[in-house]
Amino acid sequence: MKRFLYTLLVISIAISCRNDNKKANLKHDSLVKKAMADTSNFTNIQWLDTSLSFGTIKQGEKITLKFRCKNIGTKPLVLTNVRPGCGCTVADYSKEAILQGKEGWVSANFDSKRFCGDVHKSLLVSTNTSNDPERNLQFTGTITGCESNEKVVVPHPMTEEKKNK
Repeated sequence: MKRFLYTLLVISIAISCRNDNKKANLKHDSLVKKAMADTSNFTNIQWLDTSLSFGTIKQGEKITLKFRCKNIGTKPLVLTNVRPGCGCTVADYSKEAILQGKEGWVSANFDSKRFCGDVHKSLLVSTNTSNDPERNLQFTGTITGCESNEKVVVPHPMTEEKKNK
């Protein structure tokens, strides 16, 4: 009986968390639709960070970089979409409206396991702004300690038949 109740509790928590996520996504989608529906509600943005460097890391490390922006307009600022340039980066961002004079953020979670040497990555951010509706955020760095991709090629021994030709 205890096992059954425990299982039921775990399932209830899992469903609850998933529903909270769906509610948050629906709330953000509604906020985006409302913000983009009327250009008279557009505001102005100031990016405090548009280019960051993570310095030097070892291959396989994961890092998070955080870009900041500020609402310098009079209407609420909404980050409507953030698209990483490749699958090695996962983005997150402020989902709530950013009020006048307040700051928001965009984070880039980068996995370096498939890269070596200097890297240059980007994210495209869309907003409800009239002065900068799409901004390309960039980050760079160097990845060291890479596994060698060089393959040793051993020539096939020539047979006597091929040598004579």
